[in-house]
This record gives sequence, C-alpha cells and structure tokens, in this order.
Amino acid sequence: MLDIGCGAGNYTLKLLQSLPLSEITLIDLSQPMLERARQRISAATPARLNLHQLDIREFACDEQQYDVVVAAAVLHHLRSAEEWRTVFRKIHRSLKAGGSFWVSDLVHHSNPAVHAMMWERYGDYLVQLKGESYREQVFAYIGQEDSPRPLLFQLDLLRDAGFQEIEVLHKNSCFAAFGAIK
Repeated sequence: MLDIGCGAGNYTLKLLQSLPLSEITLIDLSQPMLERARQRISAATPARLNLHQLDIREFACDEQQYDVVVAAAVLHHLRSAEEWRTVFRKIHRSLKAGGSFWVSDLVHHSNPAVHAMMWERYGDYLVQLKGESYREQVFAYIGQEDSPRPLLFQLDLLRDAGFQEIEVLHKNSCFAAFGAIK
C-alpha cells in the first residue's frame, strides 16, 4: 500500500483493521509526521514500512507496485491541471491490475452558485466550531495554500488515467470520498 500525505498514519491504521498489509509506503512532507506514523503503524502491524519525506510529484514509483493507494486531505495541494493529471496517471501506473486508489479530500464545485452555497455552509460550520475568526483563518489558508478541484474534474481525471471502475463513496458540502479500481 502507498499512503500519500500520510500525516500521523490515521488512514493506514484504519485500513489495517480490514486489510492484512505486508508492506506499506508512507509519503509526507513532514519528517515529524512520518516518524509519528511509523511509531503508530509499527505498533499495529509487523508490515514492512518504507518512509519518504517528499511530495508525491517528486516520488518515483515502479509500475504495478501497489495493490492500494490512498490519499486523505492532500491532493487539494496540487496546483495546475497538468499536475493533477500527472499525479493521477502516476498513481494508475503504480497500481497492479485490480489495484485501487481511494481519495478523501476537500473539493470545489463546478457550478459557481452551488460552490457559493456549499462554501457558505462550510463557513457556517467553521463558525459554529470555533468562531468567525477561525472561519476567516481557514478560508485565508485555503485561498493561499490549496487549490481543490471539483469532484467531477477528479472523476474525469481517473477515467482519463485509465481507471475502469469509479465510485463516489460520500460527498458532503466541500468534502468527498471516492475511488477507482484499475
């Protein structure tokens, strides 16, 4: 398995409850997060761990190397449409036949009116969570650091990359969980 932007390893730990994994590759920009993930995952499985402190755009992976690739709250950092396309193709190539790619992330909406409504709802949630200044802080960060794309854009990229079966597992406001099988 490959966990892109693994953070503290939450996604991998959840999958280990259902999947017996013998080898896990973790990618993250933060060395402290990689170390935390290594500690937590090592305590839960004897699987071999490969850690890489780098960006998925820089990661060189072999063809047909993985059974599963996961990406939680990380792909929205990709910038240009070409970067998105390149990463989705790289992931497709890295998967074995029948392998799958699963994403859970922030998304925008293609229709401006729908996007505005969903963004307002997300803002209301953030205000309820920690107040108006928190909403402004989160929105400023997203505006500066993130470039989420619409769910339909990403589903089209999956098809263009060569994935055969595509599933939307969940979509709520500005977040979606979806995946594809090679």
